[in-house]
Formats: sequence, structure tokens, C-alpha cells
Amino acid sequence: MTVVNKQFPEGFLWGGATAANQLEGGFHEGNKGLNIADVLPGGKERLRVLKEPGFNFEIDREKYTYPNHEAIDFYHRYKEDIALFAEMGFKVYRMSIAWTRIFPNGNELEANEEGLSFYDRVFDELHKHGIEPVVTISHYEMPINLVKEYGGWRSREVIGFFERYVNAIFNRYKDKVKYWMTFNEINSALHFPIMSMGFSIEKEENKYQEIFQAFHHQFVASSIAVKACHEIIPGAQIGCMILSAPVYSYDCNPENVMYALQEQQLFNYFCGDMHVRGKYPAFIKRFFKEHNVTLDIQEGDLELIKEHTVDYMALSYYMSLTQKKDKTGLEATPGNLLEGVKNPFLKASDWGWEIDPIGLRITLNQLYDRYEVPLFVVENGLGAYDKVEEDGSINDDYRIDYLRSHIEAMGEAVEDGVELMGYTPWGCIDLVSASTGEMSKRYGFIYVDKHDDGSGTMERKKKKSFYWYKDVIESNGENL
Repeated sequence: MTVVNKQFPEGFLWGGATAANQLEGGFHEGNKGLNIADVLPGGKERLRVLKEPGFNFEIDREKYTYPNHEAIDFYHRYKEDIALFAEMGFKVYRMSIAWTRIFPNGNELEANEEGLSFYDRVFDELHKHGIEPVVTISHYEMPINLVKEYGGWRSREVIGFFERYVNAIFNRYKDKVKYWMTFNEINSALHFPIMSMGFSIEKEENKYQEIFQAFHHQFVASSIAVKACHEIIPGAQIGCMILSAPVYSYDCNPENVMYALQEQQLFNYFCGDMHVRGKYPAFIKRFFKEHNVTLDIQEGDLELIKEHTVDYMALSYYMSLTQKKDKTGLEATPGNLLEGVKNPFLKASDWGWEIDPIGLRITLNQLYDRYEVPLFVVENGLGAYDKVEEDGSINDDYRIDYLRSHIEAMGEAVEDGVELMGYTPWGCIDLVSASTGEMSKRYGFIYVDKHDDGSGTMERKKKKSFYWYKDVIESNGENL
């Protein structure tokens, strides 16, 4: 038998990933305005808010806690944290800019200098350590003013506000950032539009009409951003970002296979088709017809989307999804804002997310076969309870096992012929969970002494996985 030596390409972009609203804190500092994450409560209440209609986008401290307000205080501690990223050998650091640091209300005519200066300092610190920033333009933090005054991405007017925002950051950071992404996990809005689109569906509304009209506005906005990026920063690369989860049929019953295919098309391919192929896919026309969706598409929209497609596709991958048309009597399994039925062949994390490294290889093959553009795994990781031992060590072998198996799967995909740009596992430093607002759901190589009740010293500690990942990067994925 021939043993194939799987190697990651030279210049592979190893690093880690975070989001502004989950680690920065300083929610009221630097003239920053309120965003969606600032008003989402912590703990189990967050999932209820995400699922139920009628959320008022207000802060109620008597009722809820708000862990994002302080998060892990990266706003003041970024130098310390970036030094730790550099010690691991990061080539890149995927982060996001908080829209409300640049335009506090979203609709100002001039950008906020304090916010612009903050990210200047962060980018300068990264470059000092030889780390390239990979910047998400909008990561679950739409300005609350745009939510309340315009209805979020329901309104076409928001496109103009977004255009002003992207022009401001492209012009300011054109010499400091060469990797960009437009909307984080844009397809997640199919299940939870509140975080990325700025509205919840009211009971009397046609859910799909509202969501797909908002999608259209985002596709136009994304294309405007791609056009502006290529004009303002020649040589920069700008991508889309999708929440990726391959959809398996529960069995070989053709009805279930078809059901899984339709879920795969809608969830994994629709937004990718719009960003990479630059057009509405054939399958969506029937979906629109069956769900009474009629889009308001203005003159020039489709041409803009067609002409300004992304340079690469970025994706998050945590789990696969198993579906059955009739779920009666079957155990449901939770996931990254998704829910399917339990896969009997897979184990699950502490939060019930099924662990499926082969699914990552499957996903990478499926996406590359469909789009033939470079892929970038910008989120992947294991949320788990970590224990600090008496000697101060954190022995997170379970996290190492998870990441090792997924890196091996990426290596297999590269050998399959997939063009893979890089890998930035999620929550390289512990941060606030997006879906549950918890600190106890930890992903990082770096432990932060901050807890669900708000207590803690904020001290940073290196976990066992810190040293393991350092060796992975140094060996370009050879030493796992």
C-alpha cells in the first residue's frame, strides 16, 4: 500500500478567530454606539430571545445579565493577547470590526475617529508581531439605531449606510488589511435573523418573504463592498462567510435523501451561489413559488451581484446535520444555531454538538467542487468545560483530540485537490458564547479567568492545547 504524505501548502494561513462583540468589552467606551450583541442577555435567556418574536432590543439590567459588555476586555488588553497569539506562531488573526465603533448610530455622515484609532492600534500591534489581520466587516453586531429606525436589513436604506461604513474602513486601513470578509455566517439568518439581519419574525409575518428580501439587500451590499475593496485596495482579497454543516439523510429512504438535499441546497449553497456564482440558483425559484416569496429587485441589482463576486469562500464548521422528513419519535440534537436528529454514529460535545471531522472533509470537497474558488476554514472548535488544576494547569486533551482530527480531515481534503487558504480555529482565547452568552463554554488555547456570574480576575493562562497548537503551526501541520 502506498502511503501518501499529506502536506499543507507553503504559506498556509494558520491562526485563530474571534469577534469584536464577544471579546472586546468596552461597550460604552470610545464613543461606541449600542449594537445587537449589547442588548442580548446572557445565559439560557439568550436562546429564548433568539427564538421568540417580539424582542424590544432594550437593556433591562433588573431582569438580565449582559456578559458582552465587559467580555474579556480585549479593548484594554489587546497587546497582552496579541503577544500570546504571536507566541503560538499565528500567521493571521481573524477578527471583526465593531460597526458601532466606526458609526455609533450607523447613519452618521462622518466616521468616529476614536473607533478608527482603536483598530489602527490593534492592526499596528498585529503587524509588529508579524500577524496579518483577517477582518470580518459585520459579525452579529448591527447598530441598534438601524434596527429601531429602519427595521434592520428589511430596509433598502441600510445598504447606503453599510456602503459608507465599508468605504470608511477600506480607506483607513488600506495599508494594514489585505484579507476581508463581508457578513459573518450570512446563511444563519434562515434560522435566527435577529443577530445578522436585525429583526425577529412576528407571528403574522411570512417568515421567508422578510428574510429573503433582507438577504437580497445584503447581497447587494456585499457586492458593493467587493467592488469598493478591489478599487480602494488593489491586491486585497475579499470573501463571503457561511455557516457550513453538511446535511446527511437519516437513512437511504429516497424521501429522506431528497429532504436532506433540499436542506443542503437552501442552507449550504444558496448564499454561496449568490456570492461566488453571482446569481440566484435555479432551485430557489421553486422555493420562492411554494412559500409565496416575491422579491423587490431594483434595476442594476442583478448586474452588480453578477459582476462583483468574492475572491474566496470562508466557512465555519463545527458539526454535521442529520435530517429526516418525519422526525416523530426521534431524538433531536442541538447544534450551531441548527437542529437535526441524532446521528447514531457520532459522539457529541458538552453542549450536544455532534463531532464529525469527516464531515469537514466532505464539506470542503462539496464546496470546492461547486465553486472552484479558494476555501478558508475561519471557525472550528470545541466548546467545553475546562478545569484549572491545583498547579494552575489546564489539561484540555479533549480539545486537542477534536482539533487534531479536524486538521487531519483538512489535510485529506487538500490531498483530494481542494485549494485551502488557511485555518483559524474559533475562540483562540476564551470569550463569550454567541449562542448562549456563557463564559463557561470555552474554546480557547488561552484560558481567561472570567465566569458566568461575572466574577474573575481576567488573568490569562496557557492551556495544554496552547503548546500543542504552537507545534502544529511551527511544523505547518506535520506534527499533530
